[in-house]
Amino acid sequence: QVQLVESGGGLVQAGGSLRLSCQASGRTFSLYAMAWFRQAPGKEREFVTRIRWNADRTYYSDSVTGRFTVSIDSPKNTMYLQMNSLKPEDTAVYYCAYATKYSSNYQDMTEYAGWGQGTQVTVSS
Repeated sequence: QVQLVESGGGLVQAGGSLRLSCQASGRTFSLYAMAWFRQAPGKEREFVTRIRWNADRTYYSDSVTGRFTVSIDSPKNTMYLQMNSLKPEDTAVYYCAYATKYSSNYQDMTEYAGWGQGTQVTVSS
């Protein structure tokens, strides 16, 4: 089992920036990739970005490409999400997740073995 703990959420004005962190603990040797999803009130959880544990491949949703950057600090077992040029529509609870194997359906929630508890991001207009 791998445990994930997110941090870094908060309230920011439109155009501002935030950096989220997701620290992994436990059986981290089993990690193949990690991802960020988000869920806005009344909406389904949606894919934001994914990164392989060795950081050689990243994927982004169209809505965040060019504004968000995902990275990994392997010695610290921590994934980061740098969010710039934030918009009110980025308001959501952000969740990190981990995968233990390759999947072509990386935007599918069911491809992930575990999740963090989530951190709230609120962008005011």
